[in-house]
Amino acid sequence: MEGELANIKKWNVLYPVYINSKKTIAEGRRIGLSKACENPTCAEIGDCCSYLKLPFAIEIDKAYPRDFMQRGRVRVLLKKEDGTLYNASIPSRKQLMLRVAEMVPRHHGRTKKQEPASTSNAGPSNKSGKGGKKRR
Repeated sequence: MEGELANIKKWNVLYPVYINSKKTIAEGRRIGLSKACENPTCAEIGDCCSYLKLPFAIEIDKAYPRDFMQRGRVRVLLKKEDGTLYNASIPSRKQLMLRVAEMVPRHHGRTKKQEPASTSNAGPSNKSGKGGKKRR
């Protein structure tokens, strides 16, 4: 157990802020705005890492130093001890961030949440907004 924890400290850290399109580069985003995704969570990033067959560990109690209200980070291992890659298509942290940001919007939990929410919220809010303007 202790040897495993010592190894986790050397894994790459991926905060959700790094791939969040709602953040600026000064606030911590590390990839281009066009490639970033909106408000990713640690669970979604972890699911993407498991899909890419990369070992990962989610640390919920940790916070991003620039914005300590953002809770959680994901530690990911890209290389084995002998130096070979776990996934040949992801050789670097930057490539990992780009791939995860590309996959998060298609995450199964996100697509299920957005479809009902967008149809139910869009209908009543538009109708009540138009109705309010007509009455006044």
